[in-house]
Amino acid sequence: MATAIAHPNIALVKYWGKQLGPGNLPATPSLSITVAGLATTTRVEAAERDSVCINGEVRRDTKVEGLLGAMREDFDLPPLGIHTRNDFPTGAGLASSASGFAALVTAIDAEFELRLSPQERSAWARRGSASAARSIFGGFATLAPRDGHWSGDRLLAKDSWPLELVIAVTDETAKPVPSSEGMERSRATSPFYEAWCRSTEADFETACQAVTKRDFGLLSAVAEHSCMKLHALMLSSRPALLYWNQATIAAIATIRRLQDAGTSVFYTIDAGPQVKAVCAPGQGGGVAALLARSPGVLRVVRGALGDGARLANSPQPS
Repeated sequence: MATAIAHPNIALVKYWGKQLGPGNLPATPSLSITVAGLATTTRVEAAERDSVCINGEVRRDTKVEGLLGAMREDFDLPPLGIHTRNDFPTGAGLASSASGFAALVTAIDAEFELRLSPQERSAWARRGSASAARSIFGGFATLAPRDGHWSGDRLLAKDSWPLELVIAVTDETAKPVPSSEGMERSRATSPFYEAWCRSTEADFETACQAVTKRDFGLLSAVAEHSCMKLHALMLSSRPALLYWNQATIAAIATIRRLQDAGTSVFYTIDAGPQVKAVCAPGQGGGVAALLARSPGVLRVVRGALGDGARLANSPQPS
């Protein structure tokens, strides 16, 4: 058997919407940070039949079934027993699918000696969850088309710009509308969808430049704008997608007060109610202390930039 560990990632330039057709291809490029402090651990082994156990519960997972079916077209894989566990809330807007599929593909690659490159593992992980393509890599990671193929890549190593992260957890239950369903609703019904796709391509280029130059102010501006455009797109879908709660709004207000006081921090929010505060080095402690007192916040999780997907007990990837 093989066991792999992967971390979720937080998109700074969001993707929301998929291309029509096979392959689970995103409609736009995206940029993220991989997050230490939250992890998925996945074990795979040959079995009599395929089975999936998530957090101790055996369940059917159509995305896992689809990925395994696609991989078996290229590789001779036996039936698999898959055991995966998250040390953070699952399906609650903390990118558990990203870390889950990154860990799964990494474990399959090791167990059956497929000898996949990181980019190839990324492309396979994307078939299960597009954001999983980025969790193969540590630090700052991208998902964008290259030579006609969509796979992730590392933009900047975690130690080259060690930003800090504070997550304000406002609800630990699963979100009411899964991301895949929400994306298709927005694509099919929002009058702003095409404008979202066009503007996201420009945001991606700007944000990559900001990361390369370590320009915190520029990254803050583009990341917050991408976040707000994402949720405006969701709200303009029919029926509207509203993932926030009152604590989400209160946490945004707290971060804005910190910004007004001169703290180098910005917020981003995915499809869920959790607020992620990205901080310049050395700023995380003060941000965490204030967010912990923000009305409705259940708890805060402090983190740093994390490593890419890897085997358990193996050296961390470079």
